[in-house]
Amino acid sequence: MATFVLIAGACHGGWWYAPLAHRLREYGHRVFTPTLTGLGERAHLLSGTVNLDTHIEDVLAVFAAEQLRETILVGHSYGGMVVSGVADRAPESVDALVYLDAFVPDDGDSCWRLTTEEQRSWYLDVGETGFAVPPLPFYDRRATPHPLASLLQRVRLTRDLSAFRRRDYAYALRWPTASPFEPTWRRLRTDPEWTVHELDSEHDLLRDAPDQVLKILLDAAA
Repeated sequence: MATFVLIAGACHGGWWYAPLAHRLREYGHRVFTPTLTGLGERAHLLSGTVNLDTHIEDVLAVFAAEQLRETILVGHSYGGMVVSGVADRAPESVDALVYLDAFVPDDGDSCWRLTTEEQRSWYLDVGETGFAVPPLPFYDRRATPHPLASLLQRVRLTRDLSAFRRRDYAYALRWPTASPFEPTWRRLRTDPEWTVHELDSEHDLLRDAPDQVLKILLDAAA
């Protein structure tokens, strides 16, 4: 039995992982799908002070409360920033990392620095609040505005990822425009320390490639 902690991307909550979490539990694994502060059922906590550090602390709090060890951390999209920060601060609790069409930052990187101009234009469409990025029109109706500060803040990393047993990266091949994750994919696909998967999918991997994602996670737990 493995323990998975699944972190969703911008504007999404733990609900996004529900079908995958159900299937992993059928295989006997423990699964946690925390919703980050200001999102989903925690949207009432959204404020201009919620940033990347807040979201990293959200996950570290789950680790502490549930006494988690040898965790497989999974991050989709923006969730890759959170996963990287958590792994850096609590390496003793992490066994493996899986990035699902996600950012894999170095120290000092931010979503703003790593993404495309198209995505930056979206970030700056902060609507009425001035500090929250609205969900895109094609998102699930449960999507909620995302705290801008978390996309702008630079991550602080003090170690690389080489200490972890396994690192997987799943890249979606069917972005309708330029993928903000293409530079990450190109960097990792030639790195022998990473297992890179190329999926015939748009960015919503759980909608377009659920079986492939499940297999990646089960292999990571093997």
